[in-house]
Amino acid sequence: MTVKLTLDDLVTSVATDLMGVTAATLHSASERLLHQLVDYFEVDLSFLRRNDHERGATILVAEWPPREDVPADDPLGVIYFADADPTFAALETLSSVLLVRPAEDNDQYQDRVRQASGIQAVSLATVPLMDKEITSGSLGFIKYGDRAWEPEEINALRAVAALLAQLQARVAAEERLRYLAYHDELTGLATRRALTDHLAERLSSGAGPVPVIFIDVDRLKALNSFLGHAAGDQFLATLAHRLKTASPANHMLARLGGDEFVAVMERAADEAEASRYADTLRRVANEPVQVGGEEISRAISIGLALGEPGQVNVSELMNQADQAMLQAKSRGGNEIAVFTDEMRRQNEIRTDIELHLVTAIRNGSLLLHYQPEVDMFTGEVTGIEALVRWPHPNLGLLPPAAFIEVIETTNLAGELGRWVLETGCRQLREWHRRYPRTTPLGLSVNVTPAELITRDFVSTVAQILRDSGLEGQYLTLEITEKAIVRDTEQALDTLRGLKNIGVRVAIDDFGTGYSSLAQLKSLPVDVLKIDRGFVRDLGVSADDLAIVRSIVGLAGSFGLRIVAEGVETKLAAASLLALGCTRAQGFLYAKPCGAEELGEILAMGGFGGKRMS
Repeated sequence: MTVKLTLDDLVTSVATDLMGVTAATLHSASERLLHQLVDYFEVDLSFLRRNDHERGATILVAEWPPREDVPADDPLGVIYFADADPTFAALETLSSVLLVRPAEDNDQYQDRVRQASGIQAVSLATVPLMDKEITSGSLGFIKYGDRAWEPEEINALRAVAALLAQLQARVAAEERLRYLAYHDELTGLATRRALTDHLAERLSSGAGPVPVIFIDVDRLKALNSFLGHAAGDQFLATLAHRLKTASPANHMLARLGGDEFVAVMERAADEAEASRYADTLRRVANEPVQVGGEEISRAISIGLALGEPGQVNVSELMNQADQAMLQAKSRGGNEIAVFTDEMRRQNEIRTDIELHLVTAIRNGSLLLHYQPEVDMFTGEVTGIEALVRWPHPNLGLLPPAAFIEVIETTNLAGELGRWVLETGCRQLREWHRRYPRTTPLGLSVNVTPAELITRDFVSTVAQILRDSGLEGQYLTLEITEKAIVRDTEQALDTLRGLKNIGVRVAIDDFGTGYSSLAQLKSLPVDVLKIDRGFVRDLGVSADDLAIVRSIVGLAGSFGLRIVAEGVETKLAAASLLALGCTRAQGFLYAKPCGAEELGEILAMGGFGGKRMS
């Protein structure tokens, strides 16, 4: 003989059973609970409903026993409060137990139940599920005919309803977290996690190639700076809607964060078909958007990569599409670039560089080459520029251009810059000792934008000078115009600090168009180095001649020394001398070389045989 649980034991049993319920098991667990309650209270059926206040409706979660013949348009499935009879309408804000018995005036409710179940008359006990002061749902019991409820039973039902309300709130929170894990909150598109899962499934089986389209908005930062981030978010939300509207329903669209999006076509496609779809996205993205009372247009750069299942993984395919996008952006934006074998080769080289660069810096595998600065009248060496080189184990001798981007993106600029300064300054001190001159040689060292805005950079330079026994006047630090405008205030503070310790400053690659005359006037600069792009064709190009003439005149106006880079022909050298520029670097005199070879040049007194008369 089975002993019936007490009401307290029943509530304890329910609490235990609900502890491990998740969103995935909610329905089956709810049915088991209702089954238990129907048997315990000896009623005919029970239901659990959830209120959706955004829709203004009460929604059936579970019932026991399940109806065998549920109408296609179930009148009990979703009931909108605005259209409901008074009994169901009361569920919207129900805060106390609702009891309905056949003898009472509730014909509309009885008719709805009769329509859904065929039962003629019922008794109802409904207990609200409360989330603080909001009615989140209801737990109901129906008895065919009449049934009275004792106060102790009602109290037990309130306790069970409280447990169910807590469960619903917990499941809702879990569902919200799960939704946010797979849906971007701003745009409603898929997230990186959802995209990764989707691509992993596509690449593990099925037909290929799988087309991945990487999208990056051009110059969104300018929009954020001008109109604010709220306007930027509005633009991104509108763009996402346009991309989705222009895409077939089953295509995957994801936002990776910021202004980066990815589209994945639903089925295998070749390059031509994928490119047509990418161009559709590009065109709809170009249409103006009304933001903050302004009509804003922003182009997008698109990279396309095609991945064969079994031959490429998710990370590789995404990197390929990203690299193609960067190629499109480097062409000026508003372009579509397709990942190629050449890009694959460059990607492999970059990966190789990233893997070995840190070790190369820290174990002393890098070396310095030196290129002399020459007085073109006399052939005398007037200065030396230190240029870092990397004897890579697989790729040969690499110049800075091959690995400077990796250095900046991996925060190694400071470590490498310190090594270059220490090594170069020690070598210069040795040259001073071995080749004494009336005016000792100076050393020029390139400084990255990241170093220039580092707050302890000046103190680091001062310490290196002390350790090497050099005065600041023999060191020139070369910066680019771009470095100045990245963080003008911090850059100015650094330049003033360098001036205070006697270090000279040169603007490298001058003429590429970043700094204005007003900026140049305010900068504590000593030297302008004319970009090699303007020097290479001197004597042939009238445009280059005009530009160099203006730069030489500008330097003279501000009292700055001028040095021409990339002098490779006697014609270019003669043209510079005619314009009043006497100092130069270039292959006409010497390529960058090791310390020993440059020492031989210094021992010979320079390039007397190459004087320009």
